[in-house]
Amino acid sequence: MDKFIGKWKKGPKPVEEKSANKGNVNIEDRGKKPRVEFSDFEIIGDPGLRKPIDSYPYEVRDELRRLYVAKGPTQPCDHKFPQTDFGEIRRSFQKQWFKDFTWLEYSVNKDATFCFCCYLFGKGQNHKHGDDIFTEVGFKNWKRAKEKFRNHEGAPNSPHSGAVIQLLGFKNQRQNVEYVLSKQSSQTEIEYRARLTAVVKVIRFLLSQGLAFRGNDESINSIRRGNFLELTKWYCEESEEVNKVMNLNARGNNQLTSPKIQKEIVNACATEVRQAIVNEIGDKFFSLLVDEARDSSVKEQLSIVLRFVNDNGEVVERFLGVVHVSDTSARTLKNSIDDFFAINGLSISQLRGQGYDGASNMRGELNGLKQKILDENKYAYYIHCFAHQLQLVLVATSKKNAHVCSFFEYLAKIVNTVGASCKRKDALLQKQYDDLVKSLESDTRWGSHFKTITRILHMWDAVTHVLETIYEDADEVNSRGIARGLIDKMWQFEFVFIAQLMVHVLAKTNTLSMCLQQRTQNIVTAIRMIKTVKEDLKKYRNDDDYWEELLGVVTAFCVKHDIFVPNMQDPLPGRARLYRSVDGQPKTYYHFFRRDIFFEVLDFIVKEMDDRFTESTSELLICISCLDPRDSFVHFDRGQLLRLSEFYPDDFSISDKFELKAQLDTYISYMRSSDGAAFSGLTDIGDLAKKMVETNIHQFFTLVYRLIELALVLPVASATVERSFSAMRTIKNDLRNRMGDEFLNDSLVCYVEQEIFKSIENEDILQRFQNMQTRRIKLPS
Repeated sequence: MDKFIGKWKKGPKPVEEKSANKGNVNIEDRGKKPRVEFSDFEIIGDPGLRKPIDSYPYEVRDELRRLYVAKGPTQPCDHKFPQTDFGEIRRSFQKQWFKDFTWLEYSVNKDATFCFCCYLFGKGQNHKHGDDIFTEVGFKNWKRAKEKFRNHEGAPNSPHSGAVIQLLGFKNQRQNVEYVLSKQSSQTEIEYRARLTAVVKVIRFLLSQGLAFRGNDESINSIRRGNFLELTKWYCEESEEVNKVMNLNARGNNQLTSPKIQKEIVNACATEVRQAIVNEIGDKFFSLLVDEARDSSVKEQLSIVLRFVNDNGEVVERFLGVVHVSDTSARTLKNSIDDFFAINGLSISQLRGQGYDGASNMRGELNGLKQKILDENKYAYYIHCFAHQLQLVLVATSKKNAHVCSFFEYLAKIVNTVGASCKRKDALLQKQYDDLVKSLESDTRWGSHFKTITRILHMWDAVTHVLETIYEDADEVNSRGIARGLIDKMWQFEFVFIAQLMVHVLAKTNTLSMCLQQRTQNIVTAIRMIKTVKEDLKKYRNDDDYWEELLGVVTAFCVKHDIFVPNMQDPLPGRARLYRSVDGQPKTYYHFFRRDIFFEVLDFIVKEMDDRFTESTSELLICISCLDPRDSFVHFDRGQLLRLSEFYPDDFSISDKFELKAQLDTYISYMRSSDGAAFSGLTDIGDLAKKMVETNIHQFFTLVYRLIELALVLPVASATVERSFSAMRTIKNDLRNRMGDEFLNDSLVCYVEQEIFKSIENEDILQRFQNMQTRRIKLPS
């Protein structure tokens, strides 16, 4: 915790100490209580890495204790506890001990246990008598562990019992000294609840809409005081009950409208959402999806998404938050993930998959994030984002064919020139031009390239009209020259041919990309769809009817717009005709368009897909494909599924594997019988899992269902992570670029996971907020 608490100084003036990361502490020596601001990211999840509470300044200890109490003891039940030699027997920590001794904490870093109560309220450490074993050193003698745990608890007057009593009293705010000294009437507490509930409702609305809280001028005389204050004012005007407990009707030191209170309530909302997600995961397997991006203040943010199968058999991808990282090295990313997992009570031992883009810091074989996680958990199989791989296929294809590369360069120039010209037109024509620009402008994703090409073909006359207008009316010779060159290029048969060809190709890849980015997509269906697209492209390449159809579409378009259509049997014009030959004969338009463009483009795409989508040939995914329920489970192979269980030895014991053999035989017989008629029309293992839960069959074929779960948690694409970055640009835009990391993280969690956020009761948020620190007024019992 050294990095979160600076060195304390004494002096007559307020001193503000800020950490290198987030926490800061303000202390004034003029008799006032210090203002302490910490966050959940500033407490250490692993008890073996903490500093003793007594080593911190007295003024901040209670705030630290309250953060730790709100989090609870670190008990990674799903962790794979390592075994240690005790003589001839190998022993390890047992997760049952967490239930037997609720005060126990476990350190993954030290493979040792600690006492949560004694850490928070221990009366100093007597190192001569070993009192620091459960607070600093850590206990790891698993041979006689339960006996030692009971000895540590001791008699009712033992130090541990005293710490437990102090902890219970600390949790009960009504026994707090501050509360006793400023005890309020029951009516005051009732009004406080009504006021706090109203503020929570306002904040929930702003979070769900991704709106800013603060205003540029929040003074009492301002007419635009920001969304939070203005919405609170509106609420008071609409509800007399709320108005009675707000603003002038509330004590000046308990208005609950300060920025600090707003952030604390936002944090309470986000903590409840994250806790709901962690509870939803429980002890299930999950996969990790991460990526990093810069926010509007040019700070690197690491987005974390978990993929798992819920209790209904549905594949779910949940966004847990973003973490600011100082750099994007694999070590920094791994440490950030470890800290995030420790804070939220997650264990890497339950990780069964990881999915990132192709950056070297992510997928590096030696020092990448993928390898660092595999070093800790070798069953967290890595899958390169399929949607990203598909984008790389199209990028490589566009660069390898010179004619297609030139086409896309001209396409970008057309969009930029038309867009820039339309923005300079007078107001009378503005709407017409705005519609044109809106139709053409897009981002760099290939799905958008597909839309751009189709729109240019659809709005051909309008685009050429704008270019002609630029050529005729532009004052600069350079602009006129560019417009003239673009007009000449567009009125060539080659430009139209490539445009129509790319529309046909991108239509298939765009559909595939959209399917791959679905949250519920699974690896079996994804591989099947990729194979289908490849087979279709090969078929088009060798199908004369498809060639004639494409040529007919291009010719009809050119005739409609008075574009010259060459005779396919004529030789290509130009001085270099002697160098353009096929079998000693001059190259014709037919050879140029079909061989040099049509064949090359399709061949490049198929080859790139074969080179990049190598997962389809891996043994793991071949085994998983045997779970496919299509055509009455025609792909079922007991041997391959038994081999699949060997990829996860921690999840299938020796006895499980023997039982799995029998279960597989019974499973396939049931599915193909009349009793399994409900499963006959299924085409996807995702639907299979949901149907098994719906019919309660998953409780009978538990081991088979475990195989299906492991197959479904493997990631397909990191689209959910990309969507979180889109949300981040909404939450932290250029006008809100001073937003802190914690506030950004909390706001994003509530905004992205709105389904869960809406299911959280106001009462849960109120209690979470109330327990974050000592409040002047308590909620009525």
